[in-house]
Amino acid sequence: MIDSSIFQGKKAAYYTLGCKLNFSETSTFGKLLEEMGVSQAAAGEQADICLINTCSVTEVADHKCRQIIHRMTRNHPGALVVVTGCYAQLESERVSQIEGVDLVLGSNEKASLISFLSDAFVRKNSREHPQEALHEHHSVKTKDIRCFQPSCSKGNRTRYFLKVQDGCDYFCTYCTIPYARGFSRNPSIGSLVEQARQAAAEGAKEIVLTGVNIGDFGKTTGEDFTALVKALDQVEPISRYRISSIEPDLLSDELIDYCSRSRAFMPHFHIPLQSGSDEVLRLMHRRYDKQLFAHKIELIKQKMPDAFIGVDVMVGCRGERPELFEECYDFLDSLDVTQLHVFPYSERPGTAALRIPYIVDEKEKKARCRKLIALSQAKTEAFYARHIGCEMEVLLEKAPRGKAMHGFTRNYIRTEIAAREARQEYDNTLVKLRLTGFNHDKSALVATFAER
Repeated sequence: MIDSSIFQGKKAAYYTLGCKLNFSETSTFGKLLEEMGVSQAAAGEQADICLINTCSVTEVADHKCRQIIHRMTRNHPGALVVVTGCYAQLESERVSQIEGVDLVLGSNEKASLISFLSDAFVRKNSREHPQEALHEHHSVKTKDIRCFQPSCSKGNRTRYFLKVQDGCDYFCTYCTIPYARGFSRNPSIGSLVEQARQAAAEGAKEIVLTGVNIGDFGKTTGEDFTALVKALDQVEPISRYRISSIEPDLLSDELIDYCSRSRAFMPHFHIPLQSGSDEVLRLMHRRYDKQLFAHKIELIKQKMPDAFIGVDVMVGCRGERPELFEECYDFLDSLDVTQLHVFPYSERPGTAALRIPYIVDEKEKKARCRKLIALSQAKTEAFYARHIGCEMEVLLEKAPRGKAMHGFTRNYIRTEIAAREARQEYDNTLVKLRLTGFNHDKSALVATFAER
């Protein structure tokens, strides 16, 4: 039994790096601590607990994690510092040796966060050993990562994030995530429907489905992702669902067809491509080719002509000779997609990609990134421009007083209404807006109320 009095009146500071799944989990951690009497520290306020949720998708991410840990320990001297997430799982001993870090929790231990914190607080504040540093680290081998930490929360956001799956069985040659997150696993459809209903009771209008490889849903329970989508679509208090990211080989034609006529699933897809060269895809051990990917894009656009389609692209991986990058560029240029998430390949210790001999130098990687980012900007602007003059329903999100208010259309166009028209009561409200043109930096379309 945990003594909640240990936490009463304490303040916590949080820092999250990486994906939407990490943000969702941090929000859940915050909610659990709030239930124990812990409030969030205001900006500049000293915290009693620092929780850092880390990412390890690239070498740059690892470096940033270390920077943030040092900054948090420096800004909150004396706080109980807890590090979790993918970097904590992969480099638990190294992280535990950083000065000021008390507790490092791997993928299994996140589910027992409160218990670990309670025990650490007692020992850190023990009069018998007041100077004793904890420096504890907990992580297990990939095959032993079994737990699933439920998460459906919004944190400081309007949209809720529902964790439907964790882990990955794919083991692409460049990736360490399966080692950090473990094998694919999931809760039941029934439990996720219940979490969606609870979010609706809290006022949620929109839920984003998150996970590491969400299309692989069902490995644990013998169910499948399309069945989950159909079940969630019946939770009528929720007006909108979005699928955060789904592998092209797991994005079934049946799922695309269902989303095109569903009540609440939005015409918005995020699909990792990684490379537009079949040779590079084989080197990566991806489970599809260009033809399959192109088919998925064409089918989405046939069923949902105004769908927003985001695509992940990795640039400069081992084996990507200049002609293969040009093949990738031409393929992406030919696709009717909306936005490219472009990121450079990063060497990851222990990955199979290190055995591939051809290496792209850093200068060339940056040049290739710039070329694809320019293509992405052109595609996004063209997509936005086609919607100028349209009236569309937008879910507005709260904004600081005196600032423009933002929101998203059904097909994920970011909209902006002027500060003079913004009202706090519009937060988490679906309104019809007329899209009138680009804002100053073309990151959103300016909108006015179509109906008042």
